[in-house]
Formats: sequence, C-alpha cells, structure tokens
Amino acid sequence: MIILTGATGNTGSVVAEALLAAGQKVRILARNPDKARTLAERGAEVVPGDLADRAALERAFSGAEALYLLSPPDPGAADFVVERRVLIERLVSVARQAQLGHVVFLSSIGAQHADGTGPIRTAHHTETALRAAGIPSTFIRAGYFAENWGAVVSVALADGVLPSFIPLDQPVPTVATRDIGRLAAQLLLEGPRGTRTFELAGPADVTPRDVATALGNVLGKPVDAVEAPLDAVVPTFTAFGLSAGMATLYREMYAGLRSGKVAWQGSGTEFRRGTTSVTDVLRSLAR
Repeated sequence: MIILTGATGNTGSVVAEALLAAGQKVRILARNPDKARTLAERGAEVVPGDLADRAALERAFSGAEALYLLSPPDPGAADFVVERRVLIERLVSVARQAQLGHVVFLSSIGAQHADGTGPIRTAHHTETALRAAGIPSTFIRAGYFAENWGAVVSVALADGVLPSFIPLDQPVPTVATRDIGRLAAQLLLEGPRGTRTFELAGPADVTPRDVATALGNVLGKPVDAVEAPLDAVVPTFTAFGLSAGMATLYREMYAGLRSGKVAWQGSGTEFRRGTTSVTDVLRSLAR
C-alpha cells in the first residue's frame, strides 16, 4: 500500500495515475474526498483528513509501506516556517510509529540550506527530520515550477508583458510538475535504496526572456519580459491575498535565486532532466 498526499494536485495526480496503472494499491489522504472521487472509482482508497490531523495520519499510515509526501505553502500562514515545522515533526512521528519503509518527498532546489531560501527552509527541515528519524527517504529537489508562470499569462495576454522578479537574462532550472510526478512514481515503484537525493530540472534551463518568447509564440503575439524590483514582491503578493509573513518569505526566495543561493547542491546528489518543455506547459496554461 502506497499513501499519497496531494493526490488531486499537479504532481500527486500524475503519481496516482501511474501507480494505479501499474496495479499498485493506493491510499489517498484527502482534505476534500469529493475531489478524489475519480481516483476512488479506479480503486484508490480515500482517507478523509489532512497533514495537520494526527488521527487521520494514523489511519492513513496504518499498514502502509510507502508515502509520497508534499508540503505545499500555506498562503495565509502568519509564521509558515514555525507552523510547518510543528506539522512535519508530527507527521514524521506518525510515520516512524507506523514503520513506513519508504518516503518520497517533493523537496526543492536549495533545500541543502537551512536559511536564506524563503519557504524552501521548510523543505530543508523536512529532509532533516526524515533523516533523523531513520526512515528510508528519497528527496526530489525540483527546480522552479514551470507552472509558476501561469500567474502572469493573463497579464501577457492583456498587456503583452511578462513581469518577473528574476533578472531577465538569468537562466533558472525550471521543471514541469508532470515530470516531477513521473519521477516520484518511478521511485516509489523502485522502492527504498537508503537515503537518496535527486535534483530535477526540465530539458533546458530558461531565462525570463526565454519564457516571454515562448509565451508569445503560444499566444501568437509579442510578449516582452519586464523585470520587477525585489521591493515589489511583498506588496504584490499581499495584494494577491498572501499573508505578510508568506510574502516576505517569497522575497527571500527571489533574493536567493538572484544571489545563487537557491541553486543545486551538486555533490552527493543525482541529477535528472525531465522531458516536458516550458513551451509545452505554457501551451496547456494558455488554453
């Protein structure tokens, strides 16, 4: 039995489909079971609850062999780092109690650092907690999600510009979530091989100018990349409804991308590239 968190999301749905197609027994922890109805109809077991619910975790983990774990940001968190630390320590405690044999965790580029990386700090803590618990774990340190550019597709369509907090000519390791899901499913099917760390990028690193060109080709109109200052991160994100604390963490992340701190570790990891291009992702986002 393999447990999935985030099974109705971008990466988790890919993992679920692949495991079910391979004939694996799948159990889904779902905050909203209705969203998992299609997977349930295909044979997945659904346990209502979320990562903050210890009783739900205990029900989901009971008798299971492996776990696909992702820990998405909480847009409204007052202190995301502290709140997520408490949640992860609870989850790891339940996983150790259930004697899970393998955890595949969706981590992030830059997770080798304890600070200076914004919300990625919580990925570092999760990796550290799993190692300390002695649970065989595989960490997928994914690059910048290509789907993140979906937030500005409407701006590009309306105004012909692609705003970016990343310098326009800075190449950024970027990966499609479907490639993350494919690798996660593969690793779950392979089973545990001690503790491993994969660094996952797309077919090519891209600059914001590259993204603007690709988006222009998809939309059939010119799109110009425009760099926004770091000081605009917090007011922009709070205007979108994020808490001031989360917005400040994202400013730190973008500063880390600019400085080179949010980057690959290299030594001691296994590097992989996916096959889905940024253009493929933009085409799906622009439909």
